Amino acid sequence: MAAHRKPRPFPLGRPAARTAATLALASAATTTLFEGSGHADPAGPGRTTGQVRTEVDRLYQEAEAATERYNGAKEQADAARASFDRLRDEAARRTDRLNTARRDLGAVAAAQYRSGGLDPAVQLALTSDPDDYLERAALAQKAGDRQATAITAVRRELSGLAQLRTESAGRLTALRGHEAELRRQKATVLGKLAAARRLLARLTAEERARYEAAVAARTTPTAGTTDATATAVPGGATARADRSSGDRVPVAAPTTGRASAAVSFARAQLGKPYVWGATGPSAYDCSGLTQAAWRAAGVSLPRTTYTQINAGRRVSRSELAPGDLVFFYSGISHVGLYIGGGQMIHAPRPGAPIRVAPIDEMPFAGATRVA
Repeated sequence: MAAHRKPRPFPLGRPAARTAATLALASAATTTLFEGSGHADPAGPGRTTGQVRTEVDRLYQEAEAATERYNGAKEQADAARASFDRLRDEAARRTDRLNTARRDLGAVAAAQYRSGGLDPAVQLALTSDPDDYLERAALAQKAGDRQATAITAVRRELSGLAQLRTESAGRLTALRGHEAELRRQKATVLGKLAAARRLLARLTAEERARYEAAVAARTTPTAGTTDATATAVPGGATARADRSSGDRVPVAAPTTGRASAAVSFARAQLGKPYVWGATGPSAYDCSGLTQAAWRAAGVSLPRTTYTQINAGRRVSRSELAPGDLVFFYSGISHVGLYIGGGQMIHAPRPGAPIRVAPIDEMPFAGATRVA
């Protein structure tokens, strides 16, 4: 049995053993992905810039998907908080009405106490003036009616207040759930972005330059287009240089006045930074930009990519017109504003400003015409 085998002597001395153990651990470390997912480290020795770019792109895409989930959770949390605040305000108003009803009831009870609360027959026997008694009896009846009304009011306010408290407790539970989801998605976003930054930090200056060149080449629009900042007008338009990257884009006139306004707004944002969760005016994420662009055109869009895709009429890729929303990836995690000629304006990712890019640079998932 194994327990009776003699232990084999270790062939190395202690310093050599420590060195061997260190090398073994280092070797094991280089076989795991930088974030511990079990894949080879793209930035390790012998890895190409293309492999690094692929991994960074994956991390950014996953961060953006988490950003849209964060945006959705924030929208729900904001709605739950507003609803809870309304219920709390209504509870305060009902409490005021309850206190008023209680004071009215107390006043009636005090008046009855001062009158002695005598039985009407006794009061009739003791009075020397029947007319005076009848007048008092009428007043007593009115007081009784007021008491019944006051009691009814108290009961009504108590019942309403109890219902509001129950509903408020439910809304508060929902709010806490949405806030917990916010924290989870925020942690996911920050983790993915930190992973991408650390991965890029491992590149040499030369590798980083090749990486940036590859990213820039991927966002270069097709030939034969005009400038990114040209404003679309009927009958065509002149061009100006794109202040973010010099890209040249088509200036096909949008199909509606609102679409033209949305495109014009998006053009004015070129060069502003991508910040996850941002809705302007100094920075945007992808759905924050499209939401703000269409808000400038007088149209209210929902906050997230996966709700914006249902905010209008679906159109095919061959039907695209300036102003349409174009969506990417199977999870509908990215959106841009189409401007014609196969180009869009979008907020790409952290470190990449709002820019013009071809819609072919990402997996196309669908398009929606808002107006």
